Amino acid sequence: MNWRAVSYALASAALFGISTPAAKVLLGSIHPAVLAGLLYCGAGIGVALLRWLRLHSVSTSDPPESPLTRSQLPWLAGAIAAGGVAGPVLLMLGLTLTDASTASLLLTLEGAATALLAWFIFRESFDRRIAFGVLCLVVGAIAVSWSGTPTLHTVLGPLAIIGACIAWGLDNNLTRKISFADPLQIVALKGLVAGPVNLLLGLSAGGTLPGPFPALIGAIVGFFSYGVSLVLFVMALRHLGTARTGAYFSMAPFFGAVVAVVMGEPITGQLIMAGVFMAAGVWLLVTERHEHEHVHDSLEHSHAHVHDENHQHDHGPEAPGEPHTHAHPHAQLKHSHPHVPDVHHQHRH
Repeated sequence: MNWRAVSYALASAALFGISTPAAKVLLGSIHPAVLAGLLYCGAGIGVALLRWLRLHSVSTSDPPESPLTRSQLPWLAGAIAAGGVAGPVLLMLGLTLTDASTASLLLTLEGAATALLAWFIFRESFDRRIAFGVLCLVVGAIAVSWSGTPTLHTVLGPLAIIGACIAWGLDNNLTRKISFADPLQIVALKGLVAGPVNLLLGLSAGGTLPGPFPALIGAIVGFFSYGVSLVLFVMALRHLGTARTGAYFSMAPFFGAVVAVVMGEPITGQLIMAGVFMAAGVWLLVTERHEHEHVHDSLEHSHAHVHDENHQHDHGPEAPGEPHTHAHPHAQLKHSHPHVPDVHHQHRH
């Protein structure tokens, strides 16, 4: 198991989860869609600045990230359209027709939507152990989000929220297609598009722009809980695949509830039950061992790498230090070793 990638996914979930108690403080004075716009704008602007500083830093020892290529732009455009435009529009429609407790439960389906799309549409490999682990994490998210018996006044509202979850699941799967590109560039572009879209949605729904101080607080929360969180999410996608990364991200409501407890809310039975389910789900995922003979198809792409078994190419007499970044080919290779469905292991079973 790639423990660094697992830590990226869990850190991403934790940063996103703490945005919930932080947003509750701001929601009293800011329209939800306007707040979402401020969060996304903070993410886009903050990460764009972070990328600019990294590109112009002379002291960094890390290899450069591969910038997005023209062939990757359709995947990015699809991810932004699904997650930055369609998702928020459907969510706003659903929230106007659905009570808060029902909406909160339905939003936990994003993890399930991400996994189902990854398995049955994008053909990512899985087995019963992984499916059960994802199920435990989704059940845990539902348990911690339960805030009353859900009601069904209309079918359209819940369907719209489920549609939003599917849109974000599609966003996650499309983002995996470009996850070896610079994650700072991906997140900056996503935030700079999704932020204005959500702001316009909020203003058209009757919201107003807040004062400078609440707007600044919202942008700062967005930088960490949306921007840095999504950068870590993209880095986890590289090495874990979409379904597993999405499953770890399902722990975000639990992390948010833990922060709320630290801030003074009581420990409840449903929080303990959620913790048990989520601990079981994480254990099933991190103890996975998937090994069989498989074929790596020939391909050419660019990312930071070292010359391991999967990266045996010639640089000429003056080879650069490792790790390094450049476009490189992969010859077809057949071998057996433990693996997960990362970018180098997209074979079918």
